[in-house]
Amino acid sequence: MYLNCHTYYSLRYGTYSEEALLSMARENGITRLALTDINNTSAGLNFVRRASEFNIHPLLGIDFRNGTSCCFVAIARNNEGYLELNRFLSHHLHGKRPFPERAPAFSNAYVIYPFEKVLLEEIKTFAPHEFIGISLRDLRRLPFSRLIEYREKLVVLQPVTFRNKRDFNAHRLLRAIDNNVLLSKLPETEQASPEDCMYPLENLAAAFSDFSFILENTERLMQACEIRFDFSSQRRPQNLQTYTGSETSDIRLLERLCQEGMPYRYKNPGPEVRARLEKELDLIIKKGFVSYFLINWDIVSEARRRGFFYVGRGSGANSIVAYLLRITDVDPIELDLYFERFINLFRANPPDFDIDFSWKDREAITRYIFERFKHVTLLGTYVTFRQRGIIRELGKVFGLPKAEIDLLCQGQYPDSRLDEVARLVLRYGELIRGMPNYLSIHAGGILISEKPIHYFSATHLPPKGFPTTQFDMVIAEDVGLYKFDILGQRGLAKIEEALEIIRENQPDAFQRIDIHDIPTIKRDSRINQMIKSAQCMGCFYVESPAMRMLLRKLEVDNYLGLVAASSIIRPGVAKSGMMREYIMRHRNPERIRQAHPVLLEIMPDTYGVMVYQEDVIKVAHYFAGLSLGEADVLRRGMSGKFRSREEFERVKATFIANCRKKGYAESLISEIWQQVASFAGYAFAKGHSASYAVESYQSLFLRAYHPLEYMVAVLNNGGGFYRAEHYIHEARMLGATIHAPCINRSVGLTRIEGVEIYLGLMFLKDLESRVIERLIAARMAGGSFTSLEDFLDRVPISIEQLSILIRIDAFRSTGSEKHQLLWRAHMILSKGTIREHPRLFPPQHSRYELPRLHATSLEDAFTELELLGFCLCSPFELLADKAVNSHGSRDLPGFLGRIIDMYGYLVTVKNTSTHSGKKMYFATFIDQQGAVFDTVHFPPVAAKYPFRGKGIYRLFGKVVSEFGFLSLEVVKMEKQEYISDPRYAEIKTSTRLLGQRHQSKRTPSEIRTSRGSASLPKD
Repeated sequence: MYLNCHTYYSLRYGTYSEEALLSMARENGITRLALTDINNTSAGLNFVRRASEFNIHPLLGIDFRNGTSCCFVAIARNNEGYLELNRFLSHHLHGKRPFPERAPAFSNAYVIYPFEKVLLEEIKTFAPHEFIGISLRDLRRLPFSRLIEYREKLVVLQPVTFRNKRDFNAHRLLRAIDNNVLLSKLPETEQASPEDCMYPLENLAAAFSDFSFILENTERLMQACEIRFDFSSQRRPQNLQTYTGSETSDIRLLERLCQEGMPYRYKNPGPEVRARLEKELDLIIKKGFVSYFLINWDIVSEARRRGFFYVGRGSGANSIVAYLLRITDVDPIELDLYFERFINLFRANPPDFDIDFSWKDREAITRYIFERFKHVTLLGTYVTFRQRGIIRELGKVFGLPKAEIDLLCQGQYPDSRLDEVARLVLRYGELIRGMPNYLSIHAGGILISEKPIHYFSATHLPPKGFPTTQFDMVIAEDVGLYKFDILGQRGLAKIEEALEIIRENQPDAFQRIDIHDIPTIKRDSRINQMIKSAQCMGCFYVESPAMRMLLRKLEVDNYLGLVAASSIIRPGVAKSGMMREYIMRHRNPERIRQAHPVLLEIMPDTYGVMVYQEDVIKVAHYFAGLSLGEADVLRRGMSGKFRSREEFERVKATFIANCRKKGYAESLISEIWQQVASFAGYAFAKGHSASYAVESYQSLFLRAYHPLEYMVAVLNNGGGFYRAEHYIHEARMLGATIHAPCINRSVGLTRIEGVEIYLGLMFLKDLESRVIERLIAARMAGGSFTSLEDFLDRVPISIEQLSILIRIDAFRSTGSEKHQLLWRAHMILSKGTIREHPRLFPPQHSRYELPRLHATSLEDAFTELELLGFCLCSPFELLADKAVNSHGSRDLPGFLGRIIDMYGYLVTVKNTSTHSGKKMYFATFIDQQGAVFDTVHFPPVAAKYPFRGKGIYRLFGKVVSEFGFLSLEVVKMEKQEYISDPRYAEIKTSTRLLGQRHQSKRTPSEIRTSRGSASLPKD
């Protein structure tokens, strides 16, 4: 009897989930129910999937509204009707068009106009599929309305939005957030009625007892509706069924491509290779995944045709078919990759292929997919209300000032300091926590379906301009829609751009580079030594402090070791204690004997320690006796929403029960289960780790043989784990001479000439992009700028923007001193207006005699700090009190077990907590010689000596060694003061001239040993 039910996917309106709606319906004796969210179909598929568990016959529809005004409610008669409704909704959402007051002539859907709407619009004629909806509050007016004459058109339309007063309060908060108004100012027209609730079926029938024909009409309408989706374990994939149009042709094509790819991958393929290929092809064909592999092959083939770099990873990287099709670059034979991780007879979904492209190329590949295939959409996801967002939104709703909202967001306040309004914010925030806030886009998921996607859902159109589903990946997989992951990353862009820079800067060397010759790169001793010594700054996935520490502890010097390290570093392995155990067993073979015999037998390569995702499957299957199908449920349950599903809980119970039957001790069962559970969302498949390791090796190759070009590419692609200034420092340590932006040598991005690196104009924080574009265009058209006047004649610019260029000394190539240029610039531009185009003819300029002006290089350093965010000299040159010692990273071995006093410029800090919840820190510093060292700050020290922002710290600490990795356990820390800014001091505080740094031509050895090897941070 309920044809208008809302969940919290009626965004910022509804107040509970689709499961809660079904549960409420069962409690009220309802057996047929229509879900009609407002302009949204996010909950539709899961509503149908779960309905049978509540013995409810589900119907689907949409409540079409302009704002809060309901135009009509439409109910799908069948799946074709749902397709019609989704197309209609999507058309209006894409174009942001208002809905018409009268519905179109749907062929397979019923339309119900609210009682009030019919009266207001004076609707007098109705098509066979159109009805008038009567709510409980309309019953009082119905006998006195002309609409009582439309007996056969009247149906029950009681909105269901709330379960109780708590839901109504949450609704009002959501509406105030949506309208961006104070709760006290929320108009009643923007709210639903508190009466919009579900009542027991007998109560509803009693209320309509005087109008039994309305109940009969409603029952007939609901009985005429039937909608089905297959959620069974035997469901067919809903992805594009065939690539060529024929399953037989698809199979022949896949087999042919594998044979054609064999010579490229294997010079002399042995029986092991052919047996593995035959086994995989047999299962891929049986499971109906042939087209899935061919579509991925099509995508990467197009990428190669366009010259795009890509990395194929995910569980699909365990496949030899994927390797032969060049979807991945990981050899499953070499790595003994576990076949059943990526496919087995019990697995319903195809293997995961995460294909990474350069962030610059990703959109082009996405567009190609949309043009190449017929039914394509991006996969949606939901952004939910989280703690800080809730506080900010409700703080505004309750009228709190920004300062108080900021305090609440920090979470560090005594309860006694909170007034009544602040307490309301925190208390009412619990009402909306976890609810969807708005629809967004999955990080990389694309659906390519056999049927139109509107068969399953409406779509919206985010700013990227690609249609996007209103459901997420979890329900997509439930119905048989499996995503293709097309992702963007900066690591590939760095490799791609580094090669382009090498082509320009070292054309002869470029001819000798084969970045895709992975076997040769993996064997390179120079690269492997860099990994062992953790000289990996700027390199993909191996540059973070934690990864550098792990590489040193493991003494990794080969590809297989890096594959393991890439997975061990993940939080699931690290936090469970398995990372430490792996290191201990790796360094001390005797300790391997402590492993459980069964675990050691199934994971010999990792010393009986679970490291990879497939280890979860192996342990579940061989140790706990689960079937491969159950093991895969367990593996999927380790991520996201699957974790709370009943199927996962059942498998967990079977895991424990089976272990008990095998006679394992309770302590062992608990320990192994905790290790399995620690993998939740934080583990890699081995093939996935191997793919990352391949990209790391490519980055390391460029860093080893073309370090300066590679560092420029790193800077031009957003850096990496560290701030840009750290990569500038690294380039200087590698032999580069760093120059500030220059009007005649710089472009938007950073560029290199030999070993001279010119920072890009983009590093000037307040310089407008249009000024950069004009400057470069003028220089390309008319050659180098010869003077300030020449520049002003050719580049339209304001005095404020010009001052930035002058102050950074970007005009130094003209031979003019910057302070004199500032005077001249103000004389020329102070009274003029900004021209939007260059002058046709150069004007005559007056010549001014200015006094001789000069500045120290320390003044330049503070100007650079202001305009770039860092200076181009050593930050140690700016110390108010000169360092009392020169201790650095090189001195740590000599102080092992003893206290050392040393200075360090802060690079990065990682905040973490102990098991008891106390705060502690891990930090990375640069010493006075430019080398990196790491520190540990345990809770007592962290509390007593907190970090006070970027800068130089004097550190007192004990040098400790863990598995050969040296670090400093800090016992005391003092932040050091810089000199006063000499630009504003009455008496110049610096007579220590740094020389003409911009024109310095020091040798690489001088650069590496100078104190000017570090630079200041970005603001």
